[in-house]
Amino acid sequence: MRTKRKEKDSAQQTGDKINDGGKQTAAQRKKSLLEKARQHRKAIGENLHDAVVAEQYGAVSAAVERSTSTKQKSQTLAWQTRLDRIVTGRISGFLFMFVLFTIVFWITISGANIPSAALSLVLIGKAVPLLHAGAAAILLPPLAASFLIDGVYLATAWVISVMLPPMAIFFPLFTILEDFGYLPRVAFNLDNFFKKAGAHGKQSLSMMMGFGCNAAGVVATRIIDSPRERLIAIITNNFSLCNGRWPTQILIATLFIGPLVPSYFGGIISAGAVVAVAILGVAISFAASWGLSRTILKGEISTFSMELPPYRRPKILRTLYTSLIDRTLIVLWRAVVFAMPAGAVIWLVANITLGGTSIAEITASWLNPIGLALGLNGIILLAYIIAIPANEIIIPTILMLTVQSARIAGAGSGAGVLFDIESASYTLTILQAGGWTLLTGINLMLFSLLHNPCGTTIYTIYKETGSLRWTMLATLLPIGIGFTVTFTVARIWALFFR
Repeated sequence: MRTKRKEKDSAQQTGDKINDGGKQTAAQRKKSLLEKARQHRKAIGENLHDAVVAEQYGAVSAAVERSTSTKQKSQTLAWQTRLDRIVTGRISGFLFMFVLFTIVFWITISGANIPSAALSLVLIGKAVPLLHAGAAAILLPPLAASFLIDGVYLATAWVISVMLPPMAIFFPLFTILEDFGYLPRVAFNLDNFFKKAGAHGKQSLSMMMGFGCNAAGVVATRIIDSPRERLIAIITNNFSLCNGRWPTQILIATLFIGPLVPSYFGGIISAGAVVAVAILGVAISFAASWGLSRTILKGEISTFSMELPPYRRPKILRTLYTSLIDRTLIVLWRAVVFAMPAGAVIWLVANITLGGTSIAEITASWLNPIGLALGLNGIILLAYIIAIPANEIIIPTILMLTVQSARIAGAGSGAGVLFDIESASYTLTILQAGGWTLLTGINLMLFSLLHNPCGTTIYTIYKETGSLRWTMLATLLPIGIGFTVTFTVARIWALFFR
């Protein structure tokens, strides 16, 4: 009887303790849980994550040992290990990366010149006069014909001739590297730099995705669990050169950097310039991540273990399909969709006048002092405003606005269009007629890297963060850095090359 009474009293005391615990406020319970978590974390140590991963990989390795013959295993691992010593080495990894991407861009630049010139000759040099003749034959009003041909069609034709050849070469090469297993190793090489910058190592993966498309790179930051570090990755993803900016880099490097050396070195030097700009973007991403992690996004750095996939033999047919259908044609179609209304806007601002002066000339003149201070010009800044929906239409927009402004000889209408295209250097002729110099080309390459995200990326950032504040920061930060860098380069240029 006494034993039962003791048990009852003990149960009553336990119930009283539970009831008392229930009377604690939510803040007290939260504080208590956090304190217990800190105590457990201190007792476990900081290497728990590494220990768990090591245990997992040990179990996998043991399973592979049991299921793979010694000869097959040694042959497979031997060459992959030797290659990884080069590809992921502290010094050799970065040298290999620089040389490999330089070769990729050299092949792209050298291979794109001839088809680009041929497309320009057909789509612009031959087709535009025929379209004007056809419009006259069906008695289409001259203004309507000029709007459709010199505006909508010309912008579209320039997008195709400028973008299609380099994309059709670059994307298959890039896809081969991806399928082979090299791109994860690039992320592996950069992982330590992101940790030192106060960012999450997985940001290297979202950055690599950004080299294809910044909007996709922003979505890819979902793999980062820490909200703080994910914000850093989102804000800095625009410093990765996306699909839409590669053609601009390649074209400007070919026109302005390549001619600085003998022709047989031109392709390599142009490719090296493009790679240098891409590397600069990575360096600025590190710097911006470092600044954000020590100011408005302070916090503790997370760690993770990165798995390197085995090298695989690329499947050529799948690579061609992925690169040409899923990337080249889709990106080109997106550019064409945005190029047509952009061409219409360009024609309208170039032909609607106020006091005898077109809106384009008024706006470009107003922006020109700012542009010249940045080593650019007003037309380039106006083009970047018009082309906010997509980076792919920057060059066609600049070309059309430059033609409108320069009134290049050969124009068949008030809009001013270059009809007589005799060589692949016609684009350079247009730009030089607009007052471009080597400084303009260099700073355009820099500003192409350091300007606001495209409209799609801006919308994606807002959807991912749900915050107008972070969206504005991600939009304005690259512009601020771009203005600072181009202004500095222009001032240094003025000191040495007056």
